Amino acid sequence: MQRIRLRYTKRGRLRFTSHRDFQRAFERALRRAEVPMAYSAGFTPHPKVSYANAAPTGVGSEAEYLEIGLAQVRDPELLRALLDESLPAGLDVIEAVEARTSGLAERLEASVWQLRLDGVQPDEARRAVAAFLAADTVEVQRSTKNGIRTFDCRAAVTRFEVVEGDGALDATGDATRQGADRPQDQACAILRLVVRHLTPAVRPDDVLSGLHATADLAPPVPAAVTRLAQGPLDEDTGTVTDPLAPDRDAVAVPAGSA
Repeated sequence: MQRIRLRYTKRGRLRFTSHRDFQRAFERALRRAEVPMAYSAGFTPHPKVSYANAAPTGVGSEAEYLEIGLAQVRDPELLRALLDESLPAGLDVIEAVEARTSGLAERLEASVWQLRLDGVQPDEARRAVAAFLAADTVEVQRSTKNGIRTFDCRAAVTRFEVVEGDGALDATGDATRQGADRPQDQACAILRLVVRHLTPAVRPDDVLSGLHATADLAPPVPAAVTRLAQGPLDEDTGTVTDPLAPDRDAVAVPAGSA
């Protein structure tokens, strides 16, 4: 069985699709593209697809990942193009590599998020970010099926900054299209942060709640949120690296060599 790892996006209106909606759309795309899928054993076989750390509904993303198992060997780039053509615009398959290593899900240690706060002055955002970073803990609450849960969102944030100018929106096509409709004279602050994947998971809306708790920052309209990247966290630089790099760099060992 050949394993292929894919990177895909959620852009524009497609950011409002749930993970279950995407699963259905992706399985239809597999059938349209006539991908020779491998199936699980048992009474109810299903195609071997593994999803990793999907973004919340309503959030755009440039870095969603999944892995598929094939019953026949296929060229990864050709497979990528066929799947991309079979999915609606906004759900774009932008990268495919053959899996030559294990543990893709374990590599997704952190995410880079971009938050566009319309109606917020950059200086106001800088003061709020500084107050958030200066706090030892920032407790927020989230409603769960078991009731209200209180947890610290500060520990998960390893890097937090205000990005200057509208040039920051060019980091993702999704944000660029949303920003294109915004009046140029309207206040707008662009925040970028790196968040560890901890338990419980800290989401961008939790950080926004933390900004309200520490600095009384409350954007007048909902933030436009986009995940720019996710992958291994470089502890020295605080940056997130490419989770598919080990598969590209792996060199197959010839049979019989040792």
